[in-house]
Amino acid sequence: MSLWVDQYRPRALDNLHYHRGLSNRLKSLAACGDFPHMLFYGPSGAGKKTRITCTLRELFGPGAEKLKIDQRVFLSPSKRKIEVNIVQSNYHIEITPSEAGNYDRLVIQELLKEIAQTQQVDLNAKQRFKVVIINEADSLSRDAQAALRRTMEKYMSNMRIILCANSTSRLIAPIKSRCLLIRVAAPNGQEMQDVLQYVSKRAGFDLPPEAADKIIDDSNGNLRKAILCLEALKMQSPDLTGPLNIAKPDWETYCHKVADLIISEQSPARVMEVRQKFYELLSHCIPPTVILKTVADRVVERVDETIKADVMHWAAVYETRMRIGSKKIYHLEAWVVKVMSLYKHFFYDMDLSGFD
Repeated sequence: MSLWVDQYRPRALDNLHYHRGLSNRLKSLAACGDFPHMLFYGPSGAGKKTRITCTLRELFGPGAEKLKIDQRVFLSPSKRKIEVNIVQSNYHIEITPSEAGNYDRLVIQELLKEIAQTQQVDLNAKQRFKVVIINEADSLSRDAQAALRRTMEKYMSNMRIILCANSTSRLIAPIKSRCLLIRVAAPNGQEMQDVLQYVSKRAGFDLPPEAADKIIDDSNGNLRKAILCLEALKMQSPDLTGPLNIAKPDWETYCHKVADLIISEQSPARVMEVRQKFYELLSHCIPPTVILKTVADRVVERVDETIKADVMHWAAVYETRMRIGSKKIYHLEAWVVKVMSLYKHFFYDMDLSGFD
């Protein structure tokens, strides 16, 4: 039995509940003969992948939903095996090259070249090209992006690329200039309310407005999180009345504990303790950028107004360095030391002002 977020996911562009104008533009693009490379970008949970899936159905018909999952093995120049999961139909293929780490360029080059050199075999297909969906495009290395740029130019005749990213800031300009940029903004409160009411009706119950408001406030514009919260609350309290307790994910609670450790004591021993916590989060596959953002938000809630801006400034600095460098733990730890230094200096200055 699938989760509601998958079970009630819209299958066609006409069924999407918000950004109707964007859905109409995508329908027009699918209907015209000249379909471009595209870049969908926007925050997590805004509906980028749902819109991509609906666009594929508009392009190729129901056959685009008949998926199979495969695993491909690539060999690096040093003969190291790199395994990448692939989701594909007869008309498209979906990959996440960032799974290969520093070898993402190799995946991009070999896989796209192979796809581009094979023609569309279904004579009944509406379009004569295949589509490649690249998830987490903003996590691609510079080398992979350069390889992708050349591929986009060379194989335009029988392949289209759809990129999916949270932000365009980490994509090189040549890739952005070769794509039609589609911004999928997070839904507003009323749009989320409409979707939650639709899901609850499909599931066979009425959603009280108070419960919907609480879910919307907690999800912060992330529609996927809101639907998951709705399903979890329905399991806890079938009538959805009374005080509702929306449990936070374990990793988020753990990040908040790390932030509290940073605020409560500033010492080398505490830095080592925080480092151990970071290693534990990273070993459970929590992205380092998510760790940094969650801990920084919690620290900002607990510190004085005068150093809030500095905390977030240095979080941005170390996030940039983290994306350029390779050892994420170094940059996380460096940010912790910087925050501890700012915090100690703030109290030192407060003590000095007390003597004036």
